Amino acid sequence: MACVEDYEARALSLLGKHVGDYVKSGAFQDQTLRDNVEAFKKYLLRPRMLRGLPLSEIDTRVKLLGEEVAFPVCVSPMGAQCMVHHEGEAGTAKACARLQTCMVLSSWTSTPVSEVAQAGQGGLQWFQLYVLKDRQLTKELVKGVERAGFKALVLTVDTPTRSRRLADIRNQFRMPKHVTFAAIAQLSKLDDQHSSELHHFILSMVDSTLSWATVDWLRSVTSLPIVLKGILTAEDALEALKHDIQGILVSNHGGRQLDGVLAAIDALPEVVRAVRGRVEVYMDGGVRQGTDVLKALALGARAVFVGRPVMWGLACKGSEGAEEVLKLLRDELRVAMVLSGCSRLSDITGDMLVHRSHVPPPVSRL
Repeated sequence: MACVEDYEARALSLLGKHVGDYVKSGAFQDQTLRDNVEAFKKYLLRPRMLRGLPLSEIDTRVKLLGEEVAFPVCVSPMGAQCMVHHEGEAGTAKACARLQTCMVLSSWTSTPVSEVAQAGQGGLQWFQLYVLKDRQLTKELVKGVERAGFKALVLTVDTPTRSRRLADIRNQFRMPKHVTFAAIAQLSKLDDQHSSELHHFILSMVDSTLSWATVDWLRSVTSLPIVLKGILTAEDALEALKHDIQGILVSNHGGRQLDGVLAAIDALPEVVRAVRGRVEVYMDGGVRQGTDVLKALALGARAVFVGRPVMWGLACKGSEGAEEVLKLLRDELRVAMVLSGCSRLSDITGDMLVHRSHVPPPVSRL
């Protein structure tokens, strides 16, 4: 398979319609889902030539909150990965550890946290957190991931309620019987036997009244760095700086929450400008090739996170497939850097891009 789209096509041929639709679809009319991918095409590269850069000398290393990863393509939180392959989150963790990049484990992991931590030993692991109505239970979850060796908390802020996902409604989607939300189920001492009712019960445990005070509460119960996932505006980015957070992940939840918002790559520049380097900024949503990564870095992202592409790889070949997709994006980035005249990530700057709307019209030759 030669590109991410090849893995997607293969994965969808292997997965049943209900599971395939669940992974690939977004909210409402899928406008934001499509825009996330298409928006990258509006940014055109301005490469520099004659830099004498062999591919062997390209350096893609970057530090995220003080921890080095081998390249700036990391894995977004995705729940219920055992739905697409029996290796699930442990398989993804192994792939990330082998390649020395960062994985964010979802609160809705279908594999116990301890097993994922063990599988990903040697790699950088962060934990994505949904704050539950039961604050004590949330605190126990946080302390558990601290003990397991996770290095940061990624607080999702764009999900006060679950959006309408039309494909799931039409399919009457039900979580497969072999899949459960292992981390929450274990903490809650719920029956291990999965049922659709258990799935909906766990979703109902999420606190829908999340506010900036919740961020302050989380800061009070953990010493881990906090990254806010789901910020899309300069106003919220500036407010976030008042609450002792260490990073912002610009994201629209992969087009699965509010449909019709800015594509993630379009929202990125205003957030970067607002924080002015005071916290690290990352983005996810729509990354499908190495030049997408290059463009996001040029617009100020420290790293990008990818979700569905890794899920497609996992569905195709388990951990090996997830690793292949990440290698593909890494290698495409390296080639794009050579062709653009960049030997290291610090060479990737904003003047390498021009928005399509700013391209001068052709000169008329009479």
